[in-house]
Amino acid sequence: MNSKIQVKIFLGLLFSVILFHICIIVKIIPYNIAWGGRLTNDNEMYVFESISMLINVFLSWLLFMKGEFVKFKFQNNTVNIILWVFFGLFIVNTVGNIFAKTNFEKLFAILTGLSAILIWNIIKHKNTTNR
Repeated sequence: MNSKIQVKIFLGLLFSVILFHICIIVKIIPYNIAWGGRLTNDNEMYVFESISMLINVFLSWLLFMKGEFVKFKFQNNTVNIILWVFFGLFIVNTVGNIFAKTNFEKLFAILTGLSAILIWNIIKHKNTTNR
């Protein structure tokens, strides 16, 4: 599978994650199922969810650059370095989710593990576009 398709798949996953966080913010989904059940009030939830959404939007923007869907972009090496950082974060998060207290959070190990695999494959491809 070429890298551009993997970028599109990952962007779809990130869109779903952002939608999940929006549902928490507007209280369609209770916030006690996120963040390991450690959030104690609405103010904490708004802070954590806002930061999470900003990080996901930033990662999406990096993927738009990597997939060459936007004209303005950082140098490829800069994008790759930042994606390696995200790769590490997804690996650590996957391990954390595997050992989570709730089955709901354990389920997210699949999502974070898949995200790590996609980032790995996207970075490892020499050429993102079909030329």
